[in-house]
Amino acid sequence: MNVRHVLLLAGGLVSSPALADPITLKPIVDARIRYEHVDQDSVARDADAVTARIRAGVEAARGDFTVLIEGEGILAINGNYNSGVNGKTAFPIVPDPQTIGLNRTQIRYRGLPNTLVTVGRQRINLEDQRFVGSVAWRDNEQTFDAARIEWSAIPHLKADVTYAWSNRTIWGIDGGNRFGPARYESIDGKNIFANLALTTNVGTLTGFTYLVDQNEALVLRNSSQTYGARFAGAHAFTPKAKLGYMLSYARQSDYHNNPNRYSADYYAADVTLDLAALRLGGGYEVLGADDGVAVTSFQTPLATLHKFNGWADKFLVTPPEGLTDAYGSIGYGWKKAGPFDAIALTAVYHRFRSERSDRHYGDELNVQATFKRGRTSALIKYADYKADSYATDTHKVWLSLEWTI
Repeated sequence: MNVRHVLLLAGGLVSSPALADPITLKPIVDARIRYEHVDQDSVARDADAVTARIRAGVEAARGDFTVLIEGEGILAINGNYNSGVNGKTAFPIVPDPQTIGLNRTQIRYRGLPNTLVTVGRQRINLEDQRFVGSVAWRDNEQTFDAARIEWSAIPHLKADVTYAWSNRTIWGIDGGNRFGPARYESIDGKNIFANLALTTNVGTLTGFTYLVDQNEALVLRNSSQTYGARFAGAHAFTPKAKLGYMLSYARQSDYHNNPNRYSADYYAADVTLDLAALRLGGGYEVLGADDGVAVTSFQTPLATLHKFNGWADKFLVTPPEGLTDAYGSIGYGWKKAGPFDAIALTAVYHRFRSERSDRHYGDELNVQATFKRGRTSALIKYADYKADSYATDTHKVWLSLEWTI
C-alpha cells in the first residue's frame, strides 16, 4: 500500500455514512529555526547553516479510526554548508537539506480489543531509538511506509510488530548519488521490527528482533538481522531520590542481499541517579567488530544516531574495528525559573576506543542548555570532539528556537 492508497482510503473513511460518530479535528504545527556552526579540521571552510522547518497537518478522528496527514518544508536561509546533497563539499556536512514533501500520511484503527493498527507513512520510535527511530534531531525526520500492530491483551505484556517496505531518509527530494555516497530519498526493502515487552515491578524486559533490508544497490551492506534483549527500570528511594538502570545485549549478522558475511555483538549498560534537581549518570556501550572489514561491525542504520556516541556525530557508521563508548554525565534542572517554565543544563563526556584492537579513537565533550516557556522552547548546544586515531578535531555549536501545538 503506497501513500496514494492511504489517502484514498482516508477519504473514504471520513466520508463514509456508516460512520455515524462526529469528526474531531486536531491541528499539527511544529516550527523550528536553527543555526548550526561546524569547524572541522579536515575541511577547508567552516559551515554556518541557518535553516527553518515547518511541519503542518491535521489529525481527524471518527469512531475507531484516526487519519493523520502532515506536510513538511525546510528552507536553507543561509546555505554556507554541505547539506549532503547540494554539492558544497568545501564546507563540513550539516545534513539538513532544503526540501518539501509529505512527512506522514497514516490511518489508525482501534476497533480490535487491546490492539492498535497503524498503516501508512508514520513515525516509529522503538525503545530508546537505538535500533529504530525518527532522527528527530535533524530537520527532515526519518519516517517509514509501514504497517504496525501493537497488541496488549495480556496484562503487563505488549507485542509490537512492524513491517516496513520503505524508509524515508533525512536527505529529502534531492537525495540520490550525485553528491555523495548512498544518500537516497527513500530506501525500499522488507524490514521487520518485532518487540515483546514484559513489565515487572523492577523494570521492563524487552526481547527484540530487527530484520533490516536495505534493498538499494549502494546500501546492501546495511542489511542485517539483530536479535537481543533489553532491561530498563527505576527504583525510587525517596520522593527526591531515584535510581535508573538499563542493560542490553544483541547479536547481529548479515541478512538478505548483504554481500558481506559477518557477526558482531552489542553490549550496553547505563545508570542514572536523580537527587532532586540534580542528575548524575554514566554508561558503557560496545558495538562489536568481526574481522576489521568495513561494514562488518555492529551497525544501526535506522536508529536515531545523534542520541548516541557523541553529538559531533563522528560515529554514525561504526568503524571497522568496532566502537566502545565510556561516558559520564551531569545535569541540573529548574522549574518556574524567571520567565521560563523550565530550564535544564546537561554535560556529557565520552571516551571512545576501538573494540577489536583497543585503540584510542578520541574524546568528546557535550554541553547543552534548554529553556521552555509554554509551547516555545530554545536550545544552546555544543560538541567538541578531540581526535586521537580516528576522524579529525570537530567543534559544533547550535542555537535553535521551536514552537509546537
